[in-house]
Amino acid sequence: MICRKTSFLELLCAGIGIRGLQGWGFLWLLILSLLIGVILLIGGIVLIMNSKRLSNEMVEGDSKRWKRKNMWFGIIFGLEGVLIAIAAAICESTNHLDLFVPVMALIVGAHFFPLAQLFQVKIYYISGSLLCLFSAIALFTFPIRVTWGNYQIMVWWTTVGFSSALIMWGTGVAVWITGHRLLNKAVNGSKEA
Repeated sequence: MICRKTSFLELLCAGIGIRGLQGWGFLWLLILSLLIGVILLIGGIVLIMNSKRLSNEMVEGDSKRWKRKNMWFGIIFGLEGVLIAIAAAICESTNHLDLFVPVMALIVGAHFFPLAQLFQVKIYYISGSLLCLFSAIALFTFPIRVTWGNYQIMVWWTTVGFSSALIMWGTGVAVWITGHRLLNKAVNGSKEA
């Protein structure tokens, strides 16, 4: 579930960045972001499938704890969705749709903090901080849009979209590498026992 949600958010952020370019480099950037997203999704699915090979003894003791964590993950994810929907409605009703992407990135960044605590994944603190930082930088230092040749580029959408996608892709790779190491350690530990 986490794997699919993360891949969707990464692709959404890359899509926002591409949309902000208003047609410049659309096809190549779309293909590249889809390729990266699919590779990370497949890597996550393979990791999940390989983890199912762990013995039932290792998993049964953690079953109750993981049910509780999954419940809290659902609450955090649901709250994030509600806050994004509220932000979209406010930005739309006040005719400030340009603000939506940086505000959404702030909400997504903030949701990483309780997830870091919940799953004990320290890189989530870094990811959340970077998402919030880049959103704030875009809001307070960059123009909303600029004209470049024949293209009117939506600077907030482009910078926040691509920086968010890069942060989440980096987070996905780091989590995948960590998960792979932990899985190898667990499999090797169970073979030795």
